[in-house]
Amino acid sequence: MTRPPLPPFTENTARKKVRAAENAWNSRNPDLVTPAYTKDSSWRNRGEFLTGHAEIHAFLTRKWVRETNYRLIKELWTFAGNRIAVRFAYEWQNANAEWFRAYGNENWQFSPDGRMSNRLASINDLPIAETERLFRWPSGMRPDDHPGLSELGL
Repeated sequence: MTRPPLPPFTENTARKKVRAAENAWNSRNPDLVTPAYTKDSSWRNRGEFLTGHAEIHAFLTRKWVRETNYRLIKELWTFAGNRIAVRFAYEWQNANAEWFRAYGNENWQFSPDGRMSNRLASINDLPIAETERLFRWPSGMRPDDHPGLSELGL
């Protein structure tokens, strides 16, 4: 199985890879997201360390139960060869109906088949008021005409 675009990345293919990842994560479907990673993919997500499909799937399942009304925007930061760095922000709501915006950076490394073999994420959460939300599209993929992080001043 391959997951185009494949490395080595150009600016165009790196942007496509970032948007494909954003779209998949906005599905909030661990069954859709997990296959984008190698079977032995290693992650650092905040203070959690994961390896392989079973751990990734379990993590994503827990995440999207806890983080409801999830909306994510990713933006290419840089790329070289089989690596891509992104910055991102996402908004989510907890069980107490409190809103948060998470900000972060990810470093990605890809196998030759286009699946991610390493994901290193640093993330910070900021409580926000409902009136401060910026990501208000319907659940699922961000519409093509919705502003990205830079356009939103994030």
